[in-house]
Parts: sequence; C-alpha cells; structure tokens
Amino acid sequence: MTAGGGGLEAFIARAAGEEGFDAVGFARPDAVAEAGARLRQWVSGGAHGDMGWMADTLARRTDPAVLWPDVRAVIMLGMNYGPAQDPRSVLARRSAGAISVYARAEDYHDLIKPKLKRVARALLAEAGRRGLAGDVKVFVDTAPLMEKPLAAAAGLGWQGKHTNLVSRDLGSWLFLGAIATTLELAPSAAESDHCGSCRACLDACPTAAFPSPYVIDARRCISYLTIEHKGPIPADLRPLMGNRIYGCDDCLAACPWNKFAVAGREARLAARAENDAPPLAELVALDDAAFRARFPKSPIKRAGRDRFVRNVLTAIGNSGNVALLPLVEARLADASPLVRGAAVWALGRLADAARVRGLANSHRALEHDLDVRHEWSEALMEG
Repeated sequence: MTAGGGGLEAFIARAAGEEGFDAVGFARPDAVAEAGARLRQWVSGGAHGDMGWMADTLARRTDPAVLWPDVRAVIMLGMNYGPAQDPRSVLARRSAGAISVYARAEDYHDLIKPKLKRVARALLAEAGRRGLAGDVKVFVDTAPLMEKPLAAAAGLGWQGKHTNLVSRDLGSWLFLGAIATTLELAPSAAESDHCGSCRACLDACPTAAFPSPYVIDARRCISYLTIEHKGPIPADLRPLMGNRIYGCDDCLAACPWNKFAVAGREARLAARAENDAPPLAELVALDDAAFRARFPKSPIKRAGRDRFVRNVLTAIGNSGNVALLPLVEARLADASPLVRGAAVWALGRLADAARVRGLANSHRALEHDLDVRHEWSEALMEG
C-alpha cells in the first residue's frame, strides 16, 4: 500500500487498510493540469460520443479547485476487484452473455462510498486530536473528478495505453475512490509508466477503439456502446461485439501486468453466479419489472431495460443460434423502438430471406419509428 509519509498520511493508510482498500496515495489538486489539457482536446474532437456531461463538466473536471476552491489535497484509494479467472473465457460461449467483471457483483458505488466516509470521518477525528481543523468530501466515480490521473499522481499506478490505471502490484483491476480535503498532506511520488513497447491492450480491442496509444475513441468502445450510448449501436460495430452485453474487459485482461494480480478479497465484489455467463434466452425476455428484479443492486440497472435488451439482441444476432429466433421475433413488437430495431437486426442475421420477408410484411407497415424502418430495409436488402 502506497502512503505519502508519516503523520496524517500514515494514519490514513492504516485506516484505509482497515476498510479493505488495497492502495492509497496523496496528490495535489493541480496534479491533473496536463491531463486536463488532454481531456479538453479529446472532448473537442468528439471522441466522448454522446456523453454530454463530459463537456458540461469540463471546467470542474479538469481542475478540482473549481469543483471545491478550498481543497488542498486529494487522497486516492484503490480497491482490488481482480477476477478469479480470465473473464474472456466466456466469449467462446456464444449463446451466453459476457458481462464485465465489475458489473457481475454488487454495485461498487454502494460498497465503496460508505468505506470512504468512514476513512474520512476517522481522518477528521485524528486531525482534531492533533489540533488541526479541516473538511472533507468523498467521491466514487459520480462527481466531475479525473480519478485516473489523480491516482497516477498519487502513486497508485500509471495510465496504460488503454487509458486505464495499471498497478505494478494489482494489475488493471482497481476501483478508485477519492477523498478531497482542506488539510495539507504530503504528495506521494508518482508512478512511472511501465508499458514500454507493449501493445497487448491495443491489439486486444475487438472494435479498434484506440486510434493511438493512450487515446480511446469512446464511440467505438464496447463499454461505451453497451452502457452509455442511448441509441442504436452502429451497424458496422455490431458484429464485432460478439456476446458482450454489458461492458468489455478485453483491454484490461490483456495487460501483462495482470500476472501480479490476485483475486479481490472483498466478498461483496465477488461475481454473482447468475451474472456469470447468463443465457441470452433468459435475458432477452425481460420486461422492465423483471429487469429491475433481476438486477436489484447491480450497476447493470444503470443502462435500463431497453438498452440492456438491445445489447442482448445484438449478442443473439452474433450467436448463430437459430433456436433463439422465436425469442427474437417476440421482441419485434416490443414497446421500445430501440429494442424493436435490435430485434430486426438479429432477425436478419439468423433467419432466412423468406422468413424475414414474411415478418416484414406483418410488422413494417405498422412501424412509425424511422430507425426501426431503416433496420427493416437493411434486413430485407441483406436477405
């Protein structure tokens, strides 16, 4: 566990360890100035896709002092969520869904935020005993804060060519949390970049989402497409997604530094059995109530039922499993145009031309959504 030195820094490291954090370090708020400039350039180029909140919060995101003018230090904490086995093993099971490791368990926000609050309270109490007055704010991927550059500045690791944090001790599997404080804390030594000439993460990306090392085009990233993107998935990227229905771990799993990784020790971050390669046939039939009941404490609920079933239908279209056709056809009349459009695409991938034409005759005339009508036209052309 990384710590900044004696005094309060050592106390914080101990308190963080008692809460189950695997890494802790300290950064100055202005440590993200260079990363902030890169982020502004990235957003101006449109690589953030339709994540409008990235542009809306740019000023605060690139300078913690704008978010909180009184901040003097940022404590960065990492919790290992390393999987017990390579998550890519499920990709060969084409009729099952591949869910990102982080989303197979309980929502990490609900787990980590209370732990951060306890560390923060302990810090203020200890500071008070030492005659120091201060204030704190805690963040877990919910505020406009550049967690990864701050974590790198705090010595937790470095941002790899896949833009994610890499730890020499824990590999690529780290959840990050932050405690901003008005207390003065000694900054940790930043970690050097140890990627060298390695391209493993870049070459592993199924959709070629990295135009260059250390730069990601979110518009091609499966994690963005399956979680953040609200509309139809671009047709040229659908066949490349395989059975990935929520997120993607390929670039993380490919990192050679994972040879030092160990399985996460927090029980609540262990994968739930029902989220480990669930059958696509089971998921595509979910209505909104069933979706919420199926994923009550999961980050998957963030996508919502319609986007999630869109993803499942895309995976079914890639499965080659014609036995799933009746389930696809049932979604052609779904209340959501997003789902209907994905169902048409899956139908075109699995059914013969006669079946596509027959279903088009019964559904297309009743369809008023332009995107869905376009999907029917494409399916008929391919048939």
